[in-house]
Amino acid sequence: MRRARTLAVGLTSALVALSACGVAEQSRPDAATQVSARRATAVRVVAVGDIACAPGSAVTRTTCRQGATARLAERLSPRRVLALGDLQYQSGGLAAFRTAYDGSWGRLRSITHPVPGNHEYVTRGAAGYYTYFADRQPGPPGWYVRDLGTWRAYFLNSNCDKVDCSAEATWLARDLAAHPRRCSLVVTHHPRWSSGEHGSNRSVARFYRVAYDHHVELMLSGHDHHYERFVPKRPDGTRSARGVVQFVSGTGGKSFYPADHVVRGSAYRISHRFGVLQLSLGSGRYAWSWKGIGGATRDSGSRSCT
Repeated sequence: MRRARTLAVGLTSALVALSACGVAEQSRPDAATQVSARRATAVRVVAVGDIACAPGSAVTRTTCRQGATARLAERLSPRRVLALGDLQYQSGGLAAFRTAYDGSWGRLRSITHPVPGNHEYVTRGAAGYYTYFADRQPGPPGWYVRDLGTWRAYFLNSNCDKVDCSAEATWLARDLAAHPRRCSLVVTHHPRWSSGEHGSNRSVARFYRVAYDHHVELMLSGHDHHYERFVPKRPDGTRSARGVVQFVSGTGGKSFYPADHVVRGSAYRISHRFGVLQLSLGSGRYAWSWKGIGGATRDSGSRSCT
């Protein structure tokens, strides 16, 4: 009987000790656990282009709503803003950037990763863009890479009449091969696919091909002033479960374009509304929603990275 009581007391003491150890471990997670938890946290971003009218332009229901889209973006509390080009009309001059763009989206400049659009190059060498965003991108020729949580994001200059896009595509392929990720995205101003006024752009086909070959998940673009989401597609435009998903998000405030020339694989389109694309970039998956300036969600969903 005494032996049984002794064993019972010993077992109880061992359990108490183990329990105490467990509490101690829970209260002081090791560094690896903390890093893992941070990596698992999704990164919320806002992506949009075609934003600010020239300084002094009248604000109407259908034009120059950059102030409204900037306020919407601020309410969404993103960790990063992906600015998809044609950020300051009509010519991307530095004085205009410091007035119209800075007076609206400038409040988010410290978390913005931009790419240049064709209107930025109306000013020679896109000098206004490169000066205004001097601390947000590396300068000419305008392509660079950033990590967004577990995602790797490639910011490209799609003005192929101004820069060497062949060299750019080579750089993109090499970096993708050297830094493989389950989830990655490409940002360009010009869309590979679009049902809008400017239509699909052949000059960025080389980037889309590289993206597809390296299992890139998303391509984000502006240029056409509407919102559009495509099904995952191969470079030839046919649907594929492991294809690249193209978003067009050119609804940043400048004006509207119709999206009447429907391209194969177009899954959702919004014309004649201003708003932003919100993305939640998680570990192995992402979610999207397009929100109008009134806050209403018009398109949303989620998908695992292939």
